[in-house]
Amino acid sequence: MNKFNTNKKSCELNPQELNKLLVKYSKESKIDKWDVGATSSKDISVQVQQGNAKQLKGSQRNSMTLRVWNENNKVGITSTSDLTSEGVKKAMRGAIQACVFGNENDSPEFSTLAKSPLNEIYSSVSDTHTIDELLTILIKAEKQLINTHESIDSVPYNGLSESYMERIYLNSEGANRYMQLSQSSIYLYAKAEEINKKPRSAGGIRLNSNLDELQIDSCIKETSDKLISHLNYKSIETNKYLVCFSPEAFLQLISAFSSMFNARSIIDGLSLMNKDSLGSQISVANLNISDEGLHPENVGAFSFDGEGTPTQNIDLVTDGILTNLLHSEATARKFGVKPTGHAGLGAKVSVSPDWLVISKSGCELDKDANLSIKETRKEFILIDELSAIHSGVKASQGSFSLPFDGWIVNDGKRTSIEAATVAGDILKVLKDIVKIEKEQVVTHQGISPYVWVDNISITGEA
Repeated sequence: MNKFNTNKKSCELNPQELNKLLVKYSKESKIDKWDVGATSSKDISVQVQQGNAKQLKGSQRNSMTLRVWNENNKVGITSTSDLTSEGVKKAMRGAIQACVFGNENDSPEFSTLAKSPLNEIYSSVSDTHTIDELLTILIKAEKQLINTHESIDSVPYNGLSESYMERIYLNSEGANRYMQLSQSSIYLYAKAEEINKKPRSAGGIRLNSNLDELQIDSCIKETSDKLISHLNYKSIETNKYLVCFSPEAFLQLISAFSSMFNARSIIDGLSLMNKDSLGSQISVANLNISDEGLHPENVGAFSFDGEGTPTQNIDLVTDGILTNLLHSEATARKFGVKPTGHAGLGAKVSVSPDWLVISKSGCELDKDANLSIKETRKEFILIDELSAIHSGVKASQGSFSLPFDGWIVNDGKRTSIEAATVAGDILKVLKDIVKIEKEQVVTHQGISPYVWVDNISITGEA
């Protein structure tokens, strides 16, 4: 049983060995055209409860997706987790058999950029740690967090993990991509309760390529500060309010409607946009949105996508105008452009953003330049985090209704909101932005400043 393992860091993947096997089996099967995407990962993670181990996990996952084209240009696709020589042979046989069901009128092709030079990207592979080491770190973090305030009684949801990942893309025309990276993460979600009051909760997340550089103390402080601020809470009246979205919340909202920038969603009729939307004004003129998979803060960045296309930074909204879309090879062909490096590989190639970056352009003044998260004294709602994204968003219609964690702020004083829901239409929200602050904040899911929107419907819940 031949496994692709050439060094102690490697999980399972060896592009040279895999390429040799695919060339051999394709010749035996008289297949001239094929490509393959493969990934492998090793993960360890721990969870704790009141100073004791709650869950310890270690896993290794391998997957390979193989596409072959027959003489009629019909494509057959198969996937397997068996990366042995025999597993690759079976996958080739299965893909050839699947060609019978391929659609010759809508056949994917290789990316035109699958062999072009890759963009430089910062990637490091850290030394691995044992489960015992992770457990010791997380137990200490849990204890520190509980000790920050007398009302914090537990950290019911928590986790510390370390992952090592590899990705390969190969095709019969000589494309040969390989990359490896490591990633560590911690999340802490604590609960506090005071006499005659409802329990309150809050959390924080941190990511880094190296466990030794993971900002655990910062995560503890953020979780504690948020949770303590939620202890003093009140209900609010249903009304329309001036709302300030935190960087995390605004990124959540834009990500929920990322189908606006997704060429695959547009072709499938699942987007608010259409083929004629490029060049149209979709927001206030001082909003910029870009997807920057190459950003140095993007810890989990790969230098190429599932089709072997180099990862690229791309401007999506410039001065409020929809300027570009995210493309796979197939959607790029339909739009007459080049693929952008945002494709997966599967029976139907998916398209998704890598790392959204929100910024303020200088082409127009803010509608209310006096607003500031640090200085504003008028009443507003500060939304910190949105919930129930999957059930509360209708991306193809533009509407959303989402529970949130946040505060009502008056004269600079924050009072936690007991429970409430924010609702609206994403295009109206983008056009009702009254202030985009200059300072950008790096989060675990992208980069954004605080964004202010007027006249948003908030439903208070008793």
